[in-house]
Order: sequence, then C-alpha cells, then structure tokens
Amino acid sequence: MPDESPAPRRTPPHLAQRAQPLPEPRPAQQPPRIPPQPLPDPGTAGRQRLVAALWPPRVTRAQLVVALLLFVLGLGLAIQVRSTSDNSALRGARQEDLVRILDELDDRTQRLEDEKTRLEKQRSELESSSDQAEEARKQTREKERQLGILAGTVAAEGPGITLTITDAAGAVESDMLLDAIQELRAAGAEAIQVNDVRVVADSFFSGSGRDMRIDGTVIAAPYVFKVIGKPEDLEPALNIPGGIVQTLEKEQATAAVERSEKIVVDALRPAKRPDYAQSSSQ
Repeated sequence: MPDESPAPRRTPPHLAQRAQPLPEPRPAQQPPRIPPQPLPDPGTAGRQRLVAALWPPRVTRAQLVVALLLFVLGLGLAIQVRSTSDNSALRGARQEDLVRILDELDDRTQRLEDEKTRLEKQRSELESSSDQAEEARKQTREKERQLGILAGTVAAEGPGITLTITDAAGAVESDMLLDAIQELRAAGAEAIQVNDVRVVADSFFSGSGRDMRIDGTVIAAPYVFKVIGKPEDLEPALNIPGGIVQTLEKEQATAAVERSEKIVVDALRPAKRPDYAQSSSQ
C-alpha cells in the first residue's frame, strides 16, 4: 500500500531567503591608543613665544621715525656736551673777569653793528648817487682820513677821557702802562696819546721810573693819557675790580680819570713807506 505519510512542506522561495541565518556581528574596532605626551615647560614655552614675537623684527614707519628722532637728539646732546667742555677754561675765571669779558664782547658787537650800518649806508649812497665817481672820491678821502687817524699821521678830536697817572715813588713799570693801553683799546679807544707821543698799533713800551720810553722816546711822570672814544665805555674799563687803577694803587701810584666832550690828540707820527708790502688792488 502506498505510503501515505504527508509530503514535506516546501518553503516558498521568498521566505527561504529570509530564513537564512544572520551573520554573527563583528566586534567593534577600538581606535588606536595614543601614548600621553609630556606637558611643555612653561618657561621654555614663554621664551619660544618671546623669540617668535621679536624675530624676525617687524618695524613700522612710526618706529623708524621715533628711532631717527632719538638719534638726532643724542647727536645734539653729544655736540652740546663737547661744546660745554671746550668752554671749561672759563669756569675758573673770577666773576669780575667774566663781567669784563661780557662787556667787551657787547662793545665789540655794537661796534661791528655800527660798522655794518655805515658800510650799508655807503653802498646805498653809491648806488643812488647821480655822480658815483664824485661820491667814490668823497668816500676815498674820508677813508684816507680815518686810516690816518689810526696810523697816527692825522690829528684827531672827539669825546673821550684823560687818564693821569702820578708816580712819586717811581714804581710804575712799562708793562703797567701797556696794560692801560690794552684796556683802553678793548673798550673802544680810537686815538691815544701819552704825554707827547702818539700811540699806534706798533708802539712799544720799555724801561721804568725815570727811564720810561715809548717807541724809544723818553717820557716822565705824570703820565697823561689823552684818549678819544666813548667815555661811558672807557672809564669803567679802567675801574673794574682788578683793573689798571687798582694795580697802580697797589704800587703807591695814583690814577685819576676825567671825562670830556672834546679831547684833542695832536701828536703825530711820520708816515712810513713800506719796504716790501705793496697794494694788491688793481
């Protein structure tokens, strides 16, 4: 008899695919382990940041301008210090000497300003004169007269002072009279006469007492100086502390100064013809 056992049931194809066993899940991969890094030293990191900030240098225009100004300021200070050190010779001078030097500088500056004004006036006259040749001759004669006064070949008159030195003890030396001449010249003296001798740029003093000489001519006390110049400048120059008046008083000599509106200097020197010097003007 035929086997009546039931036939096995077939699984539909779409269900057979679903019934396949699922693959086993793979274990999750772990990320690679990074070993711990040592922490940097704070001091080393700070130095590295400082070096990175300073180098390479980043210079702006404003910084360049400031550096240039500082350089110029330093150079000026160095020059000023050097100039101050060059004038250190005046630090040891007495107060009265410094006052006298300042007064002489002021007087010389004023005389130079006056000479500048006079020359500018002459130039203006030459430029504006209708007869420039006549004006030039007039100025030439005036210049010749001025040079004659300085050379002692022409008499002169004008305001000034009279200095009288009395030497009863015969203690006055020639260098004292020369000092008096130098003080007067520094104060602006334009013409000087001692007794009967005209004193000029190349005059020299020698001897002492009864053998006092100027340019080889014997002069005797009292020594009378006739000086043409500004009295307000000449008299103070002789009476400054440590000046010629005090020096003479220490030698038991007396010096009297008298101002006058008119001093006549009439002692003349013969004109000398130079042996070698010649005019270079054409």
